[in-house]
Amino acid sequence: MKEEKRKRERERERERERERMGDLSSEEKASSKSTSILLQIVEHSDGSASRPFVPISAPSDDRPDAAVLSKDVPLNPAHNTWLRIYRPSVLPHATNLPIVIYFHGGGFVVFSAASTFYHGLCEAMTGAISALVVSLEYRLAPEHRLPAAYEDAVETVLWIRSQARDPAAGEPWLVRHGDFSRCFLMGSSSGANMAYHAGLLAAALELLPLRLPGLILHQPYFGGVERTPSEIRSEDDPILPLQANDTLWRLALPKGAGRDHEFCNPVVAVPPELRHLPRCLVKGCEGDPLVDRQREFVRMLEREGASVVARVDEGGFHSVELLDPIRAESLFAEVRRFICNDL
Repeated sequence: MKEEKRKRERERERERERERMGDLSSEEKASSKSTSILLQIVEHSDGSASRPFVPISAPSDDRPDAAVLSKDVPLNPAHNTWLRIYRPSVLPHATNLPIVIYFHGGGFVVFSAASTFYHGLCEAMTGAISALVVSLEYRLAPEHRLPAAYEDAVETVLWIRSQARDPAAGEPWLVRHGDFSRCFLMGSSSGANMAYHAGLLAAALELLPLRLPGLILHQPYFGGVERTPSEIRSEDDPILPLQANDTLWRLALPKGAGRDHEFCNPVVAVPPELRHLPRCLVKGCEGDPLVDRQREFVRMLEREGASVVARVDEGGFHSVELLDPIRAESLFAEVRRFICNDL
């Protein structure tokens, strides 16, 4: 009887470990009460993944009735990366616009700069904050595990720098209408993780005449080995259930890396580049399973002397800005004030 009890305990422990690592079978995943699209990701033995269908939107190009214009330009054809650039159709006279480099969410595994909800968000934000928005189509895991997305983010920064340094050969919208002294890195969820790490990497680069005065981190996607209370409560979260969260990190991190790796858990080992990090806006909400991680991250920034503005809204949920127009407008208002240095 004792041996049988020990056997059952070992099996339960193995089950708990598999849950922590996101290694659940399709049958087990199907038992989840969550309807999150992230549970539809299927990993294959060759290291690739099948992703759920998500509608995409084409750029507006020069459509005369568009309030916001957009177009695609290549970044690195060898990596199949590109940029979708947005600008207001009506431009202010004699005033160049701030530039916002935007990184979409999706746990590093799913979605695109062309995904309809991210395209719509960037369109709305361009008009609301009166800026040029440059949205990156970056390489996804597990085919391209981290730090591939960070490398693509830094390559975007360097591409913007090249436009500033050689305006005669530069991209016309940026050269004619962009203020290269006000270029901000912004991301949502895993995109906010990218903005943070790209900011650290960019701190070691000579960027002039480009300047990066700030990072805008909306619901940044971080993790760690030990569960936080908000993560424990998220087992059946409709957007980011615990199983999906575990699976995304398992697919995104370098092979063999644990959840306290610096890409996932920035508070474990403070990087020396942090002292050169630009001013940060960190925005979250109480209903996000990651809110405890975001609070830990803000405390780390404050402890290390970084300039940080932290905002945590009541209620909400992860990726709330994609589904709630009122919350999106609130985000845009805070972004506008942060860019204008009013926060």
